[in-house]
Amino acid sequence: MQLRPIRTKREYAAALREAERLWDAPEKSPEAEQLEVLSLLIEDYERRHFPIDSPDPIDFLLNVMEWRGLKRKDLEPYLGSRARVAEVLNRIRPLSLEMIRRLATGLKLPADVLIRSYELKQAA
Repeated sequence: MQLRPIRTKREYAAALREAERLWDAPEKSPEAEQLEVLSLLIEDYERRHFPIDSPDPIDFLLNVMEWRGLKRKDLEPYLGSRARVAEVLNRIRPLSLEMIRRLATGLKLPADVLIRSYELKQAA
């Protein structure tokens, strides 16, 4: 396969087939180098045609809790009291800059996801 920019769905499908064919190429072989370049072309096409938005900060935080088996109590060192954790997770109170810093540092979470704006519910 000749390496060139991927512009169409047909070229994309062909590139995926070729990448699969080259998948087990020996390290540092010409085929492995071709796979590396082809992967970059595929990644570029996917970034342009199938963009993925960053998640809402609270949805992201809830997913992290699920993946890591964390409970609401585990967020208290980062968000504050039990009530404060409930307010944040229930979208009543926004994440503050200090909360974002503590989450990013303590849980190794990407601050760029946590600082995104999101809708809050009206307090009852």
